[in-house]
Amino acid sequence: MRPFMKHFFVYLFLLTGLCLPLPASAQIVATASPSDSLAKPDTAWHISLLTCSPGQEVYELYGHTALRVRHAQRGLDVVFNYGAFDFRAPHFVWRFVLGECDYMLFPEPLLSFLNVYYARGSEVIEQELNLRGFEADSLAASLFRESQPDMRVYRYNIFRSNCTTRARDKIESCIDGFVVYPVRARRNTFRSILHEFTRGHEWAREGNDLLLGADVDTLITERDEMFAPIYLMNYVDSAMIDAGRYRLRPLVRERRVLLKGDAARRQASEARQPSFPVPPAVCWWGLLLAGLALGLFEWRRQRVVWAVDAVLMTLQGVAGLLLTFMSLCSQHPGVAPNWQVWILNPLPLFFVWSVVRAARKQQFAVYHVFAAIVLLLFLALYVFIPQHFSQLLLPLALLLLSRASVHFLVYHKK
Repeated sequence: MRPFMKHFFVYLFLLTGLCLPLPASAQIVATASPSDSLAKPDTAWHISLLTCSPGQEVYELYGHTALRVRHAQRGLDVVFNYGAFDFRAPHFVWRFVLGECDYMLFPEPLLSFLNVYYARGSEVIEQELNLRGFEADSLAASLFRESQPDMRVYRYNIFRSNCTTRARDKIESCIDGFVVYPVRARRNTFRSILHEFTRGHEWAREGNDLLLGADVDTLITERDEMFAPIYLMNYVDSAMIDAGRYRLRPLVRERRVLLKGDAARRQASEARQPSFPVPPAVCWWGLLLAGLALGLFEWRRQRVVWAVDAVLMTLQGVAGLLLTFMSLCSQHPGVAPNWQVWILNPLPLFFVWSVVRAARKQQFAVYHVFAAIVLLLFLALYVFIPQHFSQLLLPLALLLLSRASVHFLVYHKK
């Protein structure tokens, strides 16, 4: 099951990438839950925000967030991790695609948590929170209570309810007052932040751009940016707690490196990850050049290679089915509206046979007229559409237009 799921996430990379430090089965979670009683709260709790630097796996590219709870007298040092999920849950894959995936709050010993990041060479930053005694008591009690089997599950949302936002919201809910975060002069979009963390991982970025629609290209607030672990860490560094009556104090008492990163282990981890050596842009524009060369050959020969159209239209339609399904049926945020369905839609699947039949009879198919009109409209409006497109869209549109043109030049007089 694990290898299958790994490849599944590679092709639907965006939708879990922010919160997957490790999978946890329901059985493991149950045995790891602390049994410590909080009936007599005291002021000896030390609670920290942990931020883990990105790894090399697709789902590790964005880093991770967790909460550390320590109590020296009770001998407790527990990490509360909102990024756990159960592969064995009924219909996990189908619910994941639909955006109905449930995650869990998973408590584990600190060393167990750190071992995962030590193995991949990641750095772990600890920000100890500057909480009053009753605030720390409340936060610790809330985390232990929420980690119980009947309360630990929550509905995952990549931008609004993930391991990072849940940790932030939990901290805020136990503070007497409210947290004031710094204001940024520069505004980001969800897509620009995803691009920041997929730099150097072009195929992961291409997948994000293909599946995500126009909504992730609108400017977002500082609070929205905190869906990304590194962004939350930076905001928390300068955040203040406002307890009213001009009583302000920093949210962070102390920041320290809990686990140093290791370049050698990071490189070894990267070397173990299979990757396609050719960047997406080279593939797509190379495909266009090959298509244009084929079109020239067909024009000179005055005969179309209909198998090429059959393959292109089938792939176009299948990709269109995926985008259309995600746009209409999935609850994942940001997948709709997606203007890329202008080119990648299921309609070509209904016309493949008629196009192939006409080409085999050396006749011009009317489908190419409508396809050319749609493609020309898309190219004319390309720069005005308020969405960042996948690198595939422009060369694919030109390739499909060239196929319609070849059919017209070869067969329109026959």
